[in-house]
Amino acid sequence: MTVDNDKKKYLITSALPYANGPLHFGHLAGVYLPADTFTRHHKLLGHNVLHISGSDEHGVAIMLNAQREKRPYKEYVDSWHQEHKELFDQFNVHFDYFGQTSADYHTKEVIPWFTSLYDKGLIEPRDSQQLQCKSCTNHLPDRFVKGTCYSCDYKDARGDECPNCGIIIDSVKLKNPICQICESTDISEVTVTQYYLLLSKYHNEFQTYLNSKKDVWRKTVFPFVQSLIKDGLHDRAITRDLDWGIDVPLNTPEAKGKKLYVWFDAPIGYVSNTKQLFMESGRDKTEDYIKDWWGNEDTEIVHFIGKDNIIFHCIIFPCMSMASELINPGTDVPSNQYLNLEGKQFSKSAGWYVDAKEALDQFGSDALRYYLFSILPDFSDSSFTWEGFQTRVNGELANNVGNLVSRCLKFWNKNWSDGLEAKSFDNFFNSKLKSHFENSTKEIHHYLNDKNIKKALESLMALSQTVNTYFSDLAPWAQIKTDENAAKETIGVTAIQILILGILFEPFLPELSKNIIKLYGDQVSDEIKSDVYKANYSSLKELFSNTVKLVAEPKVLVPKIDKASIAKFQESLRAKTQ
Repeated sequence: MTVDNDKKKYLITSALPYANGPLHFGHLAGVYLPADTFTRHHKLLGHNVLHISGSDEHGVAIMLNAQREKRPYKEYVDSWHQEHKELFDQFNVHFDYFGQTSADYHTKEVIPWFTSLYDKGLIEPRDSQQLQCKSCTNHLPDRFVKGTCYSCDYKDARGDECPNCGIIIDSVKLKNPICQICESTDISEVTVTQYYLLLSKYHNEFQTYLNSKKDVWRKTVFPFVQSLIKDGLHDRAITRDLDWGIDVPLNTPEAKGKKLYVWFDAPIGYVSNTKQLFMESGRDKTEDYIKDWWGNEDTEIVHFIGKDNIIFHCIIFPCMSMASELINPGTDVPSNQYLNLEGKQFSKSAGWYVDAKEALDQFGSDALRYYLFSILPDFSDSSFTWEGFQTRVNGELANNVGNLVSRCLKFWNKNWSDGLEAKSFDNFFNSKLKSHFENSTKEIHHYLNDKNIKKALESLMALSQTVNTYFSDLAPWAQIKTDENAAKETIGVTAIQILILGILFEPFLPELSKNIIKLYGDQVSDEIKSDVYKANYSSLKELFSNTVKLVAEPKVLVPKIDKASIAKFQESLRAKTQ
């Protein structure tokens, strides 16, 4: 059944960034930029949209690094939360709410999930084997231990996941285990009691859900999930013996000292952050975060993630959601592949990374967003290269868009600073150009609706090339010498096309979009922008039915990238690996 768009809601989530280190371009391209664009697109269409994320702040890796820095856990995660939020702001990635899983409101939301699953017999205590370091006597769950992957022989597998083959690791099976606390290899197995989520009991229900996603999820997602469950769903431990996290809400001997582990509580952060948004904004007086959103059949729940999060968002969280009967499972999970750096995986520890803040200060958000979108690892891994960055920004964004705006509007301002009269613009609304823009806009929307961000931007850049060709072929600098009215019409029609391009760029490059639109002044209202984005040009025609004057001469909108600036980053990258 097709849902009426007036009722349909979009609840968009971005994978909770782990509050344990800086974000790099791979994170931005894999999750946050696509989610931001998809959100902006639907908001421009006038849909009811929320974009929710926040910091993932529990887990062993955070504990280890906070201990190494001799900082309290809460102080440690708060500092990374703030740094991540500032980076998102600089990249023009907007969230309706960006919360924290260490907050009390999150704990209050998690407890009913555990209670519901426990009461339904889907959580129980079990004895299991765990590694223990004989040298420092610490238990070694998850990232407290590292070693060689038993599946692919990768030598730097973590105790919870193999970065090379992507499997969830059973730390007891690791080859050549090493204690991450004291670096000892003197490690043995001990028996511990932990609480398990009994996913195996929910296999049939999950299989029905999965089958419904065959034509919805990406071809890189659905077959992978199918392969993971071919032997059935496996029960997973959801508690650890730690001193940082959410207490197991049971008054039993087995529960004493147990914390809910990070992968169980983290995805619930999407729900707790939605509730907190409603409470802080006062929306909870008129809307219920469950009934009207998370549990509403008219809500499309879209989880933007990287491929390392597929297991949690495509198997475990849907099972938790359906089995608890608290919320609906995700509608779509547009998982992207990996973005590498100059052909190799980003690695902070190995020095193979780029300081995103430094790059922003040097090049600005438009250039970086544009290049990251152009190499988006949507269906296969891709690679960020500094030479590729320079080539794409200079040859495409600067030439096709920045140079076009500058040439046309400077010519307008130089020759007719008092404005152009209505007849200079009329021809656009009676030409094939208008139909071309309408069709191109529909194509861009089609790709965005399908979460195919890279193809949508390619369509928009092809449209900008059409405008360039129109402008260059008519050559107003030559026309003005023999027929001023023809030159006026060329500039007027091109100026309308540039304004439409500026509005269409908003989901991708919001800063560039804003800078183009403001050249036309306050007369470009939100209503006009909304109409134009929907390919409805009636209000635009009314705007240009009078004399229109530019409010300012355009400055350089897209600075070109010079070799010296990228050479600095290339040299810095080489120096970090020496």
